[in-house]
Amino acid sequence: MTVANKLAQTLSSCETIAANLKAFALDTQDQQAKQMYQQCSQNIEQIVQQLRQRLDYAMEEEGQYQQEVGGLYPQQNTTNQQNTDNQ
Repeated sequence: MTVANKLAQTLSSCETIAANLKAFALDTQDQQAKQMYQQCSQNIEQIVQQLRQRLDYAMEEEGQYQQEVGGLYPQQNTTNQQNTDNQ
């Protein structure tokens, strides 16, 4: 298994964890638990963003990675996204 495959697998797992935490927050009536789940979900989403950027970089640097995981995680054009966000 290549680094890109491992990274894509980790990214997928983190996305699942974030979704589960959001569901837990919706399912609980305990406000303290709800707040904890929401905070944990936000933390994981930040990690997802960082992993996504790293995967994008790896796919940009190594063409074979694009072929391996490109279908699961198409590369995002962060430069265009930033330019669009700034307009």
